[in-house]
Amino acid sequence: MRVFRSFENLTDEARGAVVAIGNFDGLHLGHQSLLDQAREIARDLGVPLAILTFEPHPRMLFRADDPPFRLTSADDRETAASTIDIDLFYEAEFNRDFAAMSAEEFIERVLVKGLGAKHVVVGWDFCFGKGRAGDVDLLRSIGETSGFGVTAVEAVTHDNGIVYSSTAIRQALRDGRPQDATHLLGRPWEIAGIVAHGDARGRTIGFPTANVALGNHLRPKFGVYAIELGLISQDNGQTVESWVRGVANIGVRPSFGGDNDAGLEAHLFDFDQDIYDRPVRVRLHGFIRGEKKFDGLDALKAQIASDVVAAKEILGKI
Repeated sequence: MRVFRSFENLTDEARGAVVAIGNFDGLHLGHQSLLDQAREIARDLGVPLAILTFEPHPRMLFRADDPPFRLTSADDRETAASTIDIDLFYEAEFNRDFAAMSAEEFIERVLVKGLGAKHVVVGWDFCFGKGRAGDVDLLRSIGETSGFGVTAVEAVTHDNGIVYSSTAIRQALRDGRPQDATHLLGRPWEIAGIVAHGDARGRTIGFPTANVALGNHLRPKFGVYAIELGLISQDNGQTVESWVRGVANIGVRPSFGGDNDAGLEAHLFDFDQDIYDRPVRVRLHGFIRGEKKFDGLDALKAQIASDVVAAKEILGKI
């Protein structure tokens, strides 16, 4: 997959694709269904398949004071795209100038002159341009005179009737339903970060933890989860991940005075390696209980021991 951070001044080899447009936060099963349709069109036309996405997410520009909401970072989105047979990956900088383009200008500057799109694939409710004034009908109308076709993909629903969408996944995580998020994503939701040095309180009570900041990730329901932690390393230029099972608390640690900046603390089973400053990925597999404050260390230790048993039971079923 070839990656481009601009839609301008591209070579001929980087233009002329079937272009799927979207934020693709999470690159969930709904996104993958859209991309499957785009891939079929690209094969029929004999041209590459491309993704056009935006960074930062437009919501971060227009609603900067909102709580963190990202399912995947820009890097993780790009990595996920590289595993599903995408030829070209365009990541346009979404700034005030970009947002000020009219719908017609977006089509002319980005899709026609910039990318030379042969066909465009979007979701049925796709809106674009200043004030979200452009829609699928406008895209089709201008596409007819500009030389590209348009396919609008209908929403895809799960067996339970829930639409595969980033919104539904965020809600599942906020409700403490990571298994539902897994069904919609097609994989467990992950928090990626660097293991930081904490205050070592966990080690003093017999449950050492790996501490990971949540960064711009969505805040799931605070509480205790059954997790897997993936250790990322390099071996002869190849990225290698090894997975360790454990239990993690996500929240503000009320038993230790609370903290305005929520974080993740993972206790790993049968593991004693030094992983400070290592990049890791933490997969949420099951919600055990909500975060709560304990009267003393003995009560906290007893609860953690119970949480470990519950986590092992959940993880034994995956």
